[in-house]
Amino acid sequence: MSKIENKVTFGKSSLDETGEEEKKEHPEALEEIKDLGKTTISNPKGNIHCLTIIGQIEGHIVLPPQNKTTKYEHVIPQLVAIEENTEIDGLMLILNTVGGDVEAGLAIAEMISSMSKPTVSLVLGGGHSIGVPMAVSTNYSFIAPSATMTIHPIRLNGMVIGVPQTYEYFDKMQERVVQFVTKNASISKGKFRELMLKTGELANDVGTVLFGEEAVRNGLICEVGGLSSALAKLYELIEFRRENKIKIEKCALNVRNKTIPEVGYDLDDALHGGALQ
Repeated sequence: MSKIENKVTFGKSSLDETGEEEKKEHPEALEEIKDLGKTTISNPKGNIHCLTIIGQIEGHIVLPPQNKTTKYEHVIPQLVAIEENTEIDGLMLILNTVGGDVEAGLAIAEMISSMSKPTVSLVLGGGHSIGVPMAVSTNYSFIAPSATMTIHPIRLNGMVIGVPQTYEYFDKMQERVVQFVTKNASISKGKFRELMLKTGELANDVGTVLFGEEAVRNGLICEVGGLSSALAKLYELIEFRRENKIKIEKCALNVRNKTIPEVGYDLDDALHGGALQ
């Protein structure tokens, strides 16, 4: 049997898709995918790092052991390593999250948004609450047709002091989320707040549930699609970056033309409608 060229790699080790011997030689590889949910795929078109965000985003408070969580202290060092590793060409972010710590989620989203390497997100199942900023933080975003995104006001666990300053704190925290989402997606602040404060849709809460196509129509997500579409877009962005040697900016403009701008376009002008009308 011929040796398979494409391998799934974990840090400096690699795992062939066939054979049990490699599993015995590199037990740390299996441990990393079990503990951190990460994998790096080597391909002639580009080496991509796949990072999964699942369950709740665990921030400053440790959640109960029965909760499925993504720990932000695990994700942040990975993002730094991806940005600095010359062998990694792009990031695939896969989300199926119910939300979690607002500050931890925003910290992850800000880091992804500021990366110079091409990034693509894929929402599977759900991208709820603080998962929304994380989904829109990449250069281009996809959502599965059956996936949903829940937009609602932030909540606070623990003691609440009934003073005007408490409301002001909530409002400032809320504004941080609104500003980030509207900056990185094609939705206006007014529309996002309208969805966030909508009544009558959630039984015991305020907010809105958006299915795949609805999230695209409202400007939160770029396109409805699955794994193959997300990978094709990421390889497209990687190729564009290789040819032009420039940082990929937000690709919300691709919602309009579904293509990467031609060489010679000023990406900043294109993002503001100067190159693409």
